[in-house]
Amino acid sequence: MNREKVAILVDSGCDVPQNLREQHDIRVLPLKILYPEGEYLDQVTITAQQVYSRFPETPKTSLPDGETILHALDQAKADGYEKALVVCISSGLSGTYSLIRTVCGEYEGMETFVLDTKNISIGSGMLALLAARWLEQGMSWSALLDELPKQIKNSKVFFCVDTLEYLRKGGRLGLVAAVMGTALKLKPIISCNEDGVYYIAGKTLGRKQSIDRLLKMAAAFAGNTDPCGLAVMNGAAPEEAHALRAPLEKMVPLGRVLAEGQISPALVVHTGPGLLGIGVLKR
Repeated sequence: MNREKVAILVDSGCDVPQNLREQHDIRVLPLKILYPEGEYLDQVTITAQQVYSRFPETPKTSLPDGETILHALDQAKADGYEKALVVCISSGLSGTYSLIRTVCGEYEGMETFVLDTKNISIGSGMLALLAARWLEQGMSWSALLDELPKQIKNSKVFFCVDTLEYLRKGGRLGLVAAVMGTALKLKPIISCNEDGVYYIAGKTLGRKQSIDRLLKMAAAFAGNTDPCGLAVMNGAAPEEAHALRAPLEKMVPLGRVLAEGQISPALVVHTGPGLLGIGVLKR
């Protein structure tokens, strides 16, 4: 437990790998995945592979329920924490932030702060990891609340997918952009803009070109003058993701890979198989 007794919670869309969650005692609020036979809890009662195995059947996703959020806060308080930082994926892509903020605003007996990262996946998760490190180094609660929101602009994730079909189905990418991209067989690089909404950051025509462009865009954002955190995530493409690490570290010599792994089932629903993503936290 850190000196300030601050619990860190993330929604499951932040994609903080399990080993890092355990290392820093980061607690997860699972999103829901809805199939005709019932609902599943992201990473708890359903795995990414189970979602892939049912494609082309596409489930819906939903927010954590209020009871789950309250239980997590109660548990943190019972474990001796006196404050809670909750890190959420972008309010521009999900209603999770709004719901959690409402529940936390009515919660008694623990001071809370909910961060809208304006980001997705490990782009959000690296801000939670940064907060954990700062707290472990002795940062005060008030300083954390002042400094962490300033880092939102320094965290960005770039990703490419094998097909835009799942983003189109989920309405997470503008309909026109998704339809046009599919028709032209584009392999775009996607990121979140300052409002936390997906946009096409770059356009390519083939898988190899998209991977090359992915690396270049991540490296350009990272720069080569200051240390930065990096992450490599994938959606049923572990070998391709592993192959990204060496060129990424070469292109970003001051970067350090903090996290890598499979994206959460809830994000799988909206991206399909073949996703490759690189997260960058400039600092």
